[in-house]
Amino acid sequence: MLLLRDGGRWAAASLGRRLPSPRLRSDSAAPCRARFDVVVIGGGHAGTEAAAAAARCGSRTLLLTHRVDTIGQMSCNPSFGGIGKGHLMREVDALDGLCSRICDQSGIHYKVLNRRKGPAVWGLRAQIDRKLYKQNMQKEILNTPLLTVQEGAVEDLVLTEPEPGYAGKCRVRGVILADGSTIYAESVILTTGTFLRGMIVIGLEMQPAGRLGDQPSIGLAQTLEKLGFVVGRLKTGTPPRLAKESINFTILNKHTPDNPSVPFSFLSETVWIKPEDQLPCYLTHTNPRVDEIVLGNLHLNNHVKETTRGPRYCPSIESKVLRFPNRVHQVWLEPEGMDSDLIYPQGLSVTLPAELQEKMITCIRGLEKAKMVHPGYGVQYDYLDPRQISPSLETHLVQRLFFAGQINGTTGYEEAAAQGVIAGINASLRVSQKPPFVVSRTEGYIGVLIDDLTTLGTSEPYRMFTSRVEFRLSLRPDNADIRLTFRAHKDAGCVSPQRYERASWMKSSLEEGMSVLKSIEFSSSKWKKLIPQAPISIHRSLPVSALDVLKYEEVDMELLANAVPDPLKKYTTSRDLARRLKIEATYESVLLYQLQEIKEVQRDEAFQLPQDLDYLTIRDVSLSQEVREKLHLSRPQTIGAASRIPGVTPAAIVNLLRFVKTTQQNRQQ
Repeated sequence: MLLLRDGGRWAAASLGRRLPSPRLRSDSAAPCRARFDVVVIGGGHAGTEAAAAAARCGSRTLLLTHRVDTIGQMSCNPSFGGIGKGHLMREVDALDGLCSRICDQSGIHYKVLNRRKGPAVWGLRAQIDRKLYKQNMQKEILNTPLLTVQEGAVEDLVLTEPEPGYAGKCRVRGVILADGSTIYAESVILTTGTFLRGMIVIGLEMQPAGRLGDQPSIGLAQTLEKLGFVVGRLKTGTPPRLAKESINFTILNKHTPDNPSVPFSFLSETVWIKPEDQLPCYLTHTNPRVDEIVLGNLHLNNHVKETTRGPRYCPSIESKVLRFPNRVHQVWLEPEGMDSDLIYPQGLSVTLPAELQEKMITCIRGLEKAKMVHPGYGVQYDYLDPRQISPSLETHLVQRLFFAGQINGTTGYEEAAAQGVIAGINASLRVSQKPPFVVSRTEGYIGVLIDDLTTLGTSEPYRMFTSRVEFRLSLRPDNADIRLTFRAHKDAGCVSPQRYERASWMKSSLEEGMSVLKSIEFSSSKWKKLIPQAPISIHRSLPVSALDVLKYEEVDMELLANAVPDPLKKYTTSRDLARRLKIEATYESVLLYQLQEIKEVQRDEAFQLPQDLDYLTIRDVSLSQEVREKLHLSRPQTIGAASRIPGVTPAAIVNLLRFVKTTQQNRQQ
């Protein structure tokens, strides 16, 4: 259901069905007032996940967005996933999030990256049809039970006295819209993306906007600054869009999708489109002429001259030319949709004046006659130091106020979606006064993402990589459901019965399959006869199990089941199960060692620090002023998190641990 403000009245609209207008409390002498459990500000990738998650947890939720028709809009690249990012998508899906299922319904080119390495670091990725993704996401959001969508701009927060027993100088009780109306809420989530004092830059021209065609959020940015939040400035950019028919694809390197396609969601047996019907991508490269145009026109580029930090791992072409002189850079030509006439030149983010962008494009092989439909542009925006939030994404300064997405200094749809689902769950749990749902570094990439932000902070747009993760062999994309779905079901209640049943079936099937594989034992010579392509030494004296045979790179479950049909054939009827049994076998030996390391880390994480600890004033503990200030800003929840804060020395950790233990013992006595 969609609520729209119309001449001072509330009007109801629906998607494909008629719904009665809701009864909202109003006062004839005052602007209309409404009450919700959770209010989410922003309809981007963080906002949609947050709103849907809060509603799944049973909270009456309101999603506020400038324009309903931009919900699900892919503002930059027409793709999801990648190395590290694909892990986040699988984990969002394990928590019953939306983006993975929507991608399986909207992709036009599915490919798994990093296949030359082990499956622990494979990166699921897909080119997405922008129009289809937006349609499918809006259909999902507008038909989610307990979720209301309303157009409106938030200008201020409603604040009251803080709740006793919790950290924070005040408590949020709702939001004030630009039209003067007030909406009350028990929890509020900000997912403002690039809209906080957003500014678009093309050449020397700058105009206020959070996205091309959308106004920035000024009042809200001022409110947050006045509350005492530490505000920083970041920038990002997007490439020009090219007319498909003007590109000479015949001379370029063509890349086709995988066959078969690997879905993002654990609920999807396959994706909506056959591999042969998917669209290819093409690869071209920059050259010295591109460098000449960039270097010769830096004086016409405000975005590059600014001191605001941009993305390290998705830089503009200007940044690449300056940082890596005399190099050739890849430009991927990616389709924007099945029936779209536009091509997205990935790797060519640029903020030069439009006429110079056109000149630069025609220097590139295959683009000699390319027509630019829209110029590339840069966006500069406010973000808030993420060390001001807890692992639940609730802020330290304002109780029941949560931040998710680019407001925390991240970049990318996947990072935003991951934060959104966690913020939505915890905003709902806060309403019902239940413990927060926190994913640790030992449980998921989401845990690493949030822990990095809340303990280390960031001075440039943060992107997820597999290299940031300590326990990569355990935190694989294939087992995200086993790691997170059962916890989410038990501790948050945010998982549907269908997903819980699917995860339960997979878990029991994997356990049974591994047990059966271990129980089948033959001599090495017999295995060599059954599977000649397996490099098994016939000189091994002890019997060899089917599980050991499956560990060979040349052997998969199909091959093994053909050799021993009874009882292995039934484990190949599900392609996903067969694939996961192969992965489990691959890592079975090394995982035993990693599990010991995880237990050691979990011991540190299990020691909770008091929420009301005032690091600036506590006595009887030897901490330098620098360490006190760092602990005060980040407010770590565990001794493990405190140990990861830069500048907090091992000696300080020992002193802090001793102080907290002594204090607890004194209280117990």
